Amino acid sequence: MEEFLASVERRAFRMAELATHSSDDAFDILQDSMIALVKKYSDSPREEWKPLFFRILQNKIRDWHRRAKVRKVWRSFWDSSDGAPPSSEPVNQYADPDGRDPADDMALSQSLIRTDAAIQTLPWRQRQAFLLRAWEEMSVAETAQAMGISEGSVKTHFSRATQALRKLLKDGWDE
Repeated sequence: MEEFLASVERRAFRMAELATHSSDDAFDILQDSMIALVKKYSDSPREEWKPLFFRILQNKIRDWHRRAKVRKVWRSFWDSSDGAPPSSEPVNQYADPDGRDPADDMALSQSLIRTDAAIQTLPWRQRQAFLLRAWEEMSVAETAQAMGISEGSVKTHFSRATQALRKLLKDGWDE
């Protein structure tokens, strides 16, 4: 079980981070998902762990969004803050001591930002299908099990997601 969790940890964290826009919340969701898998499904066959884990992860993310919606209503009632994310850490703005080319890092950073932004524009189900199929390399059947939908729906959501991403990112890659 530890080996499996270690193999999915980074990508699952990134999925949660994309969904929440918060490293802290993503880490909490990841931990909760891992604990739930171990508690409830450690006796399940190994081949079922991946779809089960990502189903748990997606449910935890959905729960987080529901709670965030309620918090936002209460916060708007009690607080006049604009909800803007905190500014980036100043240490991230200094040069790399390993001598990497800043221009290459900047180009990569900009392409990652464009890709993240494009993924964020996808509807929830399309984003789920894309991340599970493309990032996690799950089969259509595994993705369907993880999302709780039919295999045909997975194919449709994934196809629409890839078409939308191609369209959104086309201009950025033609330069």
